[in-house]
Amino acid sequence: MTQLQPAPEETPETALRHGRLGVIGIVFFVVAAAAPLVGMTGAVPVAIVLGNGAGVSGAYVAVGLTLLLFSVGYATMSRYVTNTGAFFAYVGRGLGVTTGVGSAFVSLVAYVAIQLAIYGFFGALMSFQMGDALGIDLAWWVWCLIAWALVTGLSLFSVDVGAKLLGGLMLLEVLSLLVMAVAVFAVGGPEGVDVGASFAPANVLVGGLTGSAGIALAFAFASYIGFEATAIYGEESKDPKRTVPIATYTAVTLITLLFGFVTFSMVTALGSSTVVDRVVELSSIEGEPLADPAAVVFSIAETFVGEWLGSGAGTLVSTTMQWLVLSSLFAGLLAFQNSAARYFYSMGRAAVLPTGLDRVNGRGAPMAASLTTSVVAGAVILLFGLTDMDPVTNMFFWFSGLAVVAIVVVEALVCIAVIAYFRRTGEDRRVWNTTIAPALAFVGLVIGVYLLMSRFGLLAGTVAEGVDPTTEAWGLNWIGWLLILLPFLMLAVGAGIGYLRRSDENEDAVKDLVT
Repeated sequence: MTQLQPAPEETPETALRHGRLGVIGIVFFVVAAAAPLVGMTGAVPVAIVLGNGAGVSGAYVAVGLTLLLFSVGYATMSRYVTNTGAFFAYVGRGLGVTTGVGSAFVSLVAYVAIQLAIYGFFGALMSFQMGDALGIDLAWWVWCLIAWALVTGLSLFSVDVGAKLLGGLMLLEVLSLLVMAVAVFAVGGPEGVDVGASFAPANVLVGGLTGSAGIALAFAFASYIGFEATAIYGEESKDPKRTVPIATYTAVTLITLLFGFVTFSMVTALGSSTVVDRVVELSSIEGEPLADPAAVVFSIAETFVGEWLGSGAGTLVSTTMQWLVLSSLFAGLLAFQNSAARYFYSMGRAAVLPTGLDRVNGRGAPMAASLTTSVVAGAVILLFGLTDMDPVTNMFFWFSGLAVVAIVVVEALVCIAVIAYFRRTGEDRRVWNTTIAPALAFVGLVIGVYLLMSRFGLLAGTVAEGVDPTTEAWGLNWIGWLLILLPFLMLAVGAGIGYLRRSDENEDAVKDLVT
């Protein structure tokens, strides 16, 4: 075992503020990061048309169950490890400092990348809606910088301030989705309610994992990113050994039920046998299918809420949803700002990155790490804006694809780490929690990594010339190959840094990495 250096004494300038968040506060951060309204308006229509059609609901539930299995070992580990760099700490505790540091670099890339993706989508949508509704004509990157300034400022407040804001925004978007879904079932779809069409295994897996079912599952995995952030807030929570496990199970269960229920309502609204054709029809612009996927949800809301509660109510809900997509994106920006900042903080505390990153302000927020996150994001926004790159097809697609591959890779490592840690220590002898569930989750996550990488061209818009991504896997251009290999490159680089610096780690910084 590596000999660790004595830890510097923890001071108010380097310690996160404890006891700020309860279960509900953490759940708000996590559900906000998952951005359910964005998933319903963006990913689901694409998964229906290019994936398994009516079986999309079952695909989302299947991925949710896989992540619930992952949560069993993840939550069990949180009872013994409390660290704001959750993946960093868990992988390090189970597989050693070298692998732990490698996973930290991959996680950091993931959280920075997903925030950049959301900035691109937010800027593009904000520019369109403000121009269309209010006649305010500003470039997308200007709106990004306005949001960037607000996110930076909010991230410097106490973490519970962000939780309250995210909670309000998240409740509004979830409420709008539930109103739409309830309206569909109250009014009834053209073919009634067909549970089997959406949840029967044969329909969920139609086309096979290498075909249409695999495409739907890949988009479903992408929609869940952010749920794993529960443990990141352990050091700032009340009674973390109890709060984090409850928050993890609650968040994953709520997101799975929400995705399953709302997608099933969408299929019911459009008819299980005609859902693909109807989504194509509603999302087409000038004959181009899926050019406006958000129009599917907005149309369903206006039609069914209008029939249920009156046309005025339908128009109100649909219009409100269009603006709530923006608030959902903003909530995601703040949630991932906090996640990335806490990884910068924990890596600075471990002396893997400059130690100045472990500075906190008077409110207990990781000030240096938050500002670093903002500097990186601001620089990339300016780079894409000044080089006239597209905020959606380049910034959003590229970075969101990179982020989801990186996160699922680290989640698979966490599964192995959980098994290794409890086999070595024997601290928890529940076989289901420490072996069976993590092993099953590992299998599901490895399948997820394969699906995400093989269908990366669809996710990130990086298809090689002359390739049909709906029928041919792995047909990527050089940017696609660079993006899917980057997480593995960062894993190797991080592991190398961890190995070279192993004698410089201090006891306090890696108290949750090694025993």
